[in-house]
Amino acid sequence: MTMPTTLPPGLAVRPATVDDAAAVCALLNEIDLLEIGRADTELSAVQADLKHPEVDLEHDSWLLFDDGRLVAYGLLWDESGGQQIDTEYCTLPDRPQASQHLLDLMESRAAERAAANGADRAVVHLHLNIAPTMDLRALRERGWTPVRRYNSMVRPLSREADRLPEPPPGVTLRPCLAEPDRRRAHALLQETFAEHFDFHPRTYEQWLDDLDAERADWSLMWIAHLDGLGDAAVLHTDNDRTSMAWIGHLGVLRKARANGLGSYLLRHAFGHYAALGRERIGLAVDTDSSGALALYERHGMTLDFAVQAWELIRPVAAR
Repeated sequence: MTMPTTLPPGLAVRPATVDDAAAVCALLNEIDLLEIGRADTELSAVQADLKHPEVDLEHDSWLLFDDGRLVAYGLLWDESGGQQIDTEYCTLPDRPQASQHLLDLMESRAAERAAANGADRAVVHLHLNIAPTMDLRALRERGWTPVRRYNSMVRPLSREADRLPEPPPGVTLRPCLAEPDRRRAHALLQETFAEHFDFHPRTYEQWLDDLDAERADWSLMWIAHLDGLGDAAVLHTDNDRTSMAWIGHLGVLRKARANGLGSYLLRHAFGHYAALGRERIGLAVDTDSSGALALYERHGMTLDFAVQAWELIRPVAAR
């Protein structure tokens, strides 16, 4: 196993704590400005990451400082319970030693987590802006390879143009205000996304943790019921981003496709948020997902920025 590099004078690394959320958010927004031209990270999202019950901050988070200034951040989590380990990593530009040191720590920890799961290798995933602040050549030299691209799509909204649509024949829509509907939404999401890249099954309780259920607005999640087929589609949205409303998930059961449900749910989100006065709405789409990108483009959504998923495969220490 590769040992972490030695830090030069002036650099220091320590685990994150929940109290570091504001500093991490400021760093991420500084990087957002460099990569996409605007600050796009919400403090609540960082707090949710650092408070997530499946993240062991003492061993799975890293803050790297240069003469007391936070310049890089790493976080690691394990949803697969097997070989795949997911990571988040960001750094200000022109700090190659800091970058290599932090990646050494994260890759070694990922191998430990995979070994603890009984896997014989770690498959480590990392999502970066298509033109990130870090040196991609150095990342490739470490053995990382790009495996997937995601487009962040946006669309302007207006009260005049985007009104709530009439549902297709036989379709009714309901929000997930009651516990049984929340459980049904979870089941629909598990089924509709089961074949997607990077999907990991989540129990209902894990899903609630992922959503930060204590602050979730359940009126912004809907289930579409289709006569003859039953509950057939789910739409999960959020209204807690400053820059735009957000569509987190839109899933339609395979047996219910070709009934216009995807288009209907998308236009419902447009109409709902336009009525609330939001001026933009966005979502992220796997560009290899069959038909999804074309659906969103057909309804006026355009590229905001792109994210690349990178993968590193490394063996774990023999047990």
